[in-house]
Amino acid sequence: MAQINGSKILDHKSALEVLKEYKTLDGLDLHELMDTVKHGGLTYNDFLVLPGYIGFPASEVSLDSHITKRITLKSPFVSSPMDTVTEHEMAIHMALQGGLGVIHHNCSPDEQADMVRKVKRYENGFILDPVVITRTTTVGEARALKEKWGFGGFPVTEDGKLGSKLLGIVTNRDLQFEDDDSATVADVMVTDLVTAPDGVTLAEANKILAKSKKGKLPIVDKAQNLVSMISRSDLTKNQHFPLASKLPDSKQLLCAAAIGTRPEDKLRLKKLVDAGLDVVILDSSQGNSMYQIEMIKWCKNEFPGLDVIGGNVVTREQAAALIEAGVDGLRIGMGSGSACITQEVMAVGRPQAAAVYAVSAFAARFGVPCIADGGVQNVGHIVKGLALGASTVMMGGLLAGTTESPGTSFVSREGKLVKAYRGMGSIDAMQDKKAGMGGKDSQKSNAGTARYFSEGDSVLVAQGVSGAVAHRGSINKFIPYLAAGLKHSMQDCGMRSLEELHTCASNSTLRFEIRTASAQLEGNVNMESYEKKLFA
Repeated sequence: MAQINGSKILDHKSALEVLKEYKTLDGLDLHELMDTVKHGGLTYNDFLVLPGYIGFPASEVSLDSHITKRITLKSPFVSSPMDTVTEHEMAIHMALQGGLGVIHHNCSPDEQADMVRKVKRYENGFILDPVVITRTTTVGEARALKEKWGFGGFPVTEDGKLGSKLLGIVTNRDLQFEDDDSATVADVMVTDLVTAPDGVTLAEANKILAKSKKGKLPIVDKAQNLVSMISRSDLTKNQHFPLASKLPDSKQLLCAAAIGTRPEDKLRLKKLVDAGLDVVILDSSQGNSMYQIEMIKWCKNEFPGLDVIGGNVVTREQAAALIEAGVDGLRIGMGSGSACITQEVMAVGRPQAAAVYAVSAFAARFGVPCIADGGVQNVGHIVKGLALGASTVMMGGLLAGTTESPGTSFVSREGKLVKAYRGMGSIDAMQDKKAGMGGKDSQKSNAGTARYFSEGDSVLVAQGVSGAVAHRGSINKFIPYLAAGLKHSMQDCGMRSLEELHTCASNSTLRFEIRTASAQLEGNVNMESYEKKLFA
């Protein structure tokens, strides 16, 4: 038998059998890794996930995951409710890519409700509440409606309401060459209509629409009264965005929005629910408060069909209070965001990896999904947040540079294209007067002051900063890049789904390793100069 340094060389065919002699798997299990007594509070950069066995292509990896107890997303990506990150454009495109956009509340209730309506009207199966006009509506008024809602196909009925006799349809084509804004739509509307009877299935209606080559298909009852409608543009969107986050019955895009925990936020929420809201996030830097607990109970009693996400929390004790109050999901993170300085200024918070592990492990016992909110700077951080137990990840700074964010684009001093980005605890955000519509008491209505319990303060203490982030292009390219990166990472780990990732993390099959400062340096680029291009 051959030997090396006095040890015999084993038959290579017995390698897998010999592996069984080791009492533990290589690396650390999740519980050993996150032992704060031994290792302190860890961040995402402090550890790595060890590779597993690749026995499948990355394309087979499933990213389906719960955002609340009742709602599942095809992609575990959520945009943050910040006024430089998520308005209706971001919410629409996040939903189209299988994620979810959370519309900020640093604006008036009516403005926020309008943004929710735009998301809900963007893509539909049966449009149950179409914008209806009368034959006396002017061309100018129809154009104004198109500008307001972002689409231009309006059914015309006898009294301008759903449920009355259908007379015709006005489309963009009908308005395009009409110079007289004072003319009525009766002079330009299309009256040669193809309709479908009430009770038709969505599949049957889509076939009729495709065959008719029309842009809209009105659904009418036996008396020719308008009941609902479907749109050709929605068929196209279904083909281009197969992962879109939609309600199963109406096929409308899912929409979430944030509110505070003040008494007036109850009126705000009523407007949002009337606009079609699916998920509300109670927005607070420290969610374990009497204000939020009371608001959770009120929301669940007043709107039992609305899913409520509480937070933010970073400890089991915080989470327990909100779970008992009835939340459908939790948001984890305090002071870890790229534009947040809460940990520095307030000396309160928790390293994000430690927070995600502690809260997710506890919440899982009650079937409550968790969002890892903050500290996400790249695909690797997304993977780690999910491996620690989160069901989804929320991103602010990572998405603020995309085309769909409401931030302002400009060229920096270094000649790079950037977009404005600010934390909701920044002085700029807390002094913004949009929420109070410019009134003297705007500070009391501001989302930033509400989030940090500063509505009545004579001196505002910043818990965030203002700045700029690099322009990243469109969400429609950036989110697929994140999804592809996540799938390849899970393939490296040997995990076919996020459900399997969570199961293997909890049963110690998924293994981890601590990264020293030298290991972090080793794992980064070590070149004199280089270009970092993330995707193509």
